[in-house]
Amino acid sequence: MNTIDFRFRPNTPEIINGIKNSSMFKAACKAIGFDKRKPQPLEDIVADLDRLGVDLGVITGRDCETTYGFPANNGSVLEFCRAYPNKFVGFWGIDPHKKMAAVREIEQVVAEYGMKGIAIDPYLAHIPASEARFYPLYSKCCELNIPVFITMAPPPQVPGAILEYADPRDVDKVARDFPELTLIMSHGAYPYVNEAVYTCLRNANVYMDISEYERAPMVDVYVRAMNDLIPDKVLFASAHPFVELADALDAYIHFDLTEETRRKVMYENARRVLGLDRA
Repeated sequence: MNTIDFRFRPNTPEIINGIKNSSMFKAACKAIGFDKRKPQPLEDIVADLDRLGVDLGVITGRDCETTYGFPANNGSVLEFCRAYPNKFVGFWGIDPHKKMAAVREIEQVVAEYGMKGIAIDPYLAHIPASEARFYPLYSKCCELNIPVFITMAPPPQVPGAILEYADPRDVDKVARDFPELTLIMSHGAYPYVNEAVYTCLRNANVYMDISEYERAPMVDVYVRAMNDLIPDKVLFASAHPFVELADALDAYIHFDLTEETRRKVMYENARRVLGLDRA
């Protein structure tokens, strides 16, 4: 079956070291044993994608320089997309605290670098997704007709990141104010499982992935929703290398999904969100 991974970051040595030594995730990496993740050369990573049947990986950048003093990783997103343009699609990480500089950055990276969307992290920005500082970013994305990828569900032991910043009810407010803007909630807004499902159900422009929570309590609610309520609104995503891609794929193999739902979640929904059906 064709597959698109909507949250994938190549586990090159630079990426692995950058994550485990970052000011945001250093403690979290120790807590989950991330330091045991095996780095690989980029060409081997791409070969693994081919072997596992993944046609395309969406690489999301992160910029939380204002709140954590850590450099944005967008340079690597561009590097990977340029090295394998037929394998990777880039979403540029944006820091809302950079104000109009962030708005201008969105326009630049779409026009000059071919980025297909932006990525924001409310919990790392220490403000909810409906906070006013995000609204100029949303407006620019509407103007450029590109989607916004919103990281939801804070990992453990991230300094200053509280659960409230990952509430899907804030995404619901944004969807109301920007009905033409495509919004993707990553990590299923866990543990707000029912709220996340209903936010997707009641808003035509809201999607989600459940990366990192494929084996968590209440995953049965997500799976039932995929089949019965929102088969067109869920995107497969692995969150590799936090979760090994092969492990995420294995979890989906064991989900009790209809064949039609499985085809949509693994491939067709992502094509639509990325605009590939119009290409």
